[in-house]
Amino acid sequence: MIVAVPAQAQQRIYSGEEAAALRCANTMAFTAVALESTGRLGAAEKEVMLNITVRILDLHVSGTWRQKKAALRIVRDRRDVFETLEDFERYANQCLVQFPIN
Repeated sequence: MIVAVPAQAQQRIYSGEEAAALRCANTMAFTAVALESTGRLGAAEKEVMLNITVRILDLHVSGTWRQKKAALRIVRDRRDVFETLEDFERYANQCLVQFPIN
C-alpha cells in the first residue's frame, strides 16, 4: 500500500495494481536517470524510459498528477538504489507486459 499526501489535497491511498504500477514507474524513471548520469544510457534512451513512466502513470494510476508524483516520491524513498536497480533487472519486461503503454 502506498499513501500519497500532497499539499492542500486529499490523502490518496494506492494499493494492488495501482501500487504495482507506481513501483514499475518509479523503477523505470530512477533507472533511466541513474544510467544516464553514469554514461551507460544516452539522453534519447533516457527520454524514452521517462516517457514510458509517464504513460504507465497516465494509463494505470488514478488520481491527479500531484497525487501520482507524491506517491512516486514515497515509493522512491522506500527503496534504496540497489533495490531499485535490482527491480529493474528483474521486472522491467514484466512491467511493460502488465502495464501496457499503447
